[in-house]
Amino acid sequence: MGKAVKLIFVGADWAPFNDKLKRLCQEVAVAKGVEFEEKKEDYVFLTKYGETDELGGADIPQVFVQFDDGTIKHVLTKVPVVGMNPDFEAARKKLEEALA
Repeated sequence: MGKAVKLIFVGADWAPFNDKLKRLCQEVAVAKGVEFEEKKEDYVFLTKYGETDELGGADIPQVFVQFDDGTIKHVLTKVPVVGMNPDFEAARKKLEEALA
């Protein structure tokens, strides 16, 4: 894989924590100097590159990194949960590691 050039967020207005995770992705993209792209409910993209269940359905939101050689790597599905609470710092850490 080459150099990370883009952080891709695939979300939906109805998805839990959609706006907060999208904002987090935008912040990390700016901090790491990569482009940010949002795709809304792009299930074709999700089934091609993302995590799917045994029936081929895809959870949303998911986050990906695109590299300068065109490779796309899945990074995150949903926001990690610790106990009963979303862990946005764990999500940030995963995103930053994927762009390192």
